[in-house]
Amino acid sequence: MSVSTGMVEEKLDLLSLTDDEENEDSDYEPGLPELQGVLSKWTNYLHGWQDRYIVLKEGTLSYYKSENDTAFGCRGAVSLSKANVTPHQFDECRFDVSVNDCMWYLRAASEDDRNRWISAIELHRQAESGYGSENNLRRHGSLLSLQSGTSLSTLSASSFKRGRGLKEKLAEMETFRDILCRQIDTLQSYFDTCASAVTHNVVHDLSEEDIGDPDDISDTSSEHPPSHHHPHHFNGPTGTDLASILQQHGGHSVDFKGEAFTFKATTAGIIATLSHCIDLMGQREEAWKKKLDKENERRKKTEEKFKELSAEQMKQPPRLVIGGPDFEEGPHCQIKEDEFYDAVDASLDKLEQKDDEKIGQVSQPKMLLAPSHRLYDEINKITNEHIARMSDQSSDGDSLWRCIAEDGELKVYTREIEIDGVVCDPLKACHTVKGFTGHEVCHHFWDIDVKMHWDLTLDSTVAVEWPSEDTVILHNVIKRVWPASQRDALFWSHKRHLPGQTDETPDRWIVVNYSTKHPKISDGKYVRVTMNVGMICQTIIEPPSEGEITRDNITCKISYTADVNPGGWVPSSVLRAVYKREYPRFLKTFTEYVKKATANKPIMF
Repeated sequence: MSVSTGMVEEKLDLLSLTDDEENEDSDYEPGLPELQGVLSKWTNYLHGWQDRYIVLKEGTLSYYKSENDTAFGCRGAVSLSKANVTPHQFDECRFDVSVNDCMWYLRAASEDDRNRWISAIELHRQAESGYGSENNLRRHGSLLSLQSGTSLSTLSASSFKRGRGLKEKLAEMETFRDILCRQIDTLQSYFDTCASAVTHNVVHDLSEEDIGDPDDISDTSSEHPPSHHHPHHFNGPTGTDLASILQQHGGHSVDFKGEAFTFKATTAGIIATLSHCIDLMGQREEAWKKKLDKENERRKKTEEKFKELSAEQMKQPPRLVIGGPDFEEGPHCQIKEDEFYDAVDASLDKLEQKDDEKIGQVSQPKMLLAPSHRLYDEINKITNEHIARMSDQSSDGDSLWRCIAEDGELKVYTREIEIDGVVCDPLKACHTVKGFTGHEVCHHFWDIDVKMHWDLTLDSTVAVEWPSEDTVILHNVIKRVWPASQRDALFWSHKRHLPGQTDETPDRWIVVNYSTKHPKISDGKYVRVTMNVGMICQTIIEPPSEGEITRDNITCKISYTADVNPGGWVPSSVLRAVYKREYPRFLKTFTEYVKKATANKPIMF
């Protein structure tokens, strides 16, 4: 027992010495988690978010273009000793790592993944900055219980109270041990007496004597009281029973004596080991108290320095960070207009590669718009204005209208108009395409079920209300084109058939989109776009020389007008450049989609 106790004490001393040496010599924890994986990292305003291979190891955060490039050296690295890690306020997958003027914008695949990275980075940062005491304490849980480990991080007064309580409990254990030892001595005396009786042949005398009735024995016992010289005079069981008991218990005397020695030695070793543990805890408590005082002093200096820096920062004018992903459009933008357009142009290219379909679920009625509806007069008025405007072609030669695109039968005109400093250039376009009817063009332009198939600039389109089978109120959320703010549009869309007045006059179809308001859709979340858009399509049929009419005999003339106020603020040159690019592209892309969608299908006249 003494050998095992000495080994325990030696191991405790060794663990205590090793722990103290690690705390004094090194603040870095070799057991800290290492993470590596792919995160999205903000590169610049032109290329936006790009996937990068991020590695967190030994207090350093580094990144590579891909996992295959790890053997050729990292592209950048930051030490986490003075880093700040900030979760983004709105983006649940994003977090920012900043060191002085260096800022890394990172985005994980999910919120749980982001939290895992933040926790690991914080552990490395604390270890590098000297705040790893708590980790050291948890690692050596074999020395200290959870309760005592927690007490070391509190004030010293409460720790001393806990120490006195442990000593009192140790004294109680020693008292209980004394009581148990006395009980063992009593039992040992009983077994020794039994063994002595067996040794002096008292058992043989008891087995031969007939004790008789116990009542008779008790009556005669007053005349002949028992004495130590006549142990066979008992008041109770018969002599045969007593002989059996003495033989049984007398045989256990030697075995019980060995077990009693082992029990006393074991309890003595336990008491000594606990006493030594309490002494070690007291010594370590003093060391932790010194470390706590140093940490409090360091924290106090850091807080004072932070207050000084905050006061100096408040005196300086606010500084705009250029190029970050949180940048929003505004009249005080410091990005040059050509760079602003490059960023918008790159974002539009990315949007063309994506397709997202979200269709509204409001049921469509099977009736025309009733005159009692609140929008009846407005819809008729705006629609008739578009019909009259497109019928008058005299403005094509007006000097105010300028041709911005011409490609075969496609011609796009615009004029420069600004309202409250926002570019609202109206647009007029004419296009002629063979292979489909005006009804088919207006159907695909108006139908909400196919809108998400050809308009890749939308995040979602939802039918808020169906006033009639030819009129719907839509809410479109437009994909954000960085660095511009995200926008939405709320408008009614009306489709109408305009039959020819005579047999020789071709039929026409018209679709009008006009901004409106609706109680279900509130303002403020996005920048609201207002619009007045009209599309009139005219079908011209060339009679075939023989047989039925085919799509080769059909030509569609498209007239398109758009008055759009984008809201917010964007440089005028950027908006005009976007209009010049996007409107012709829209007409080409849309007509190509209609041609593919109607191919090999019955003609819709």
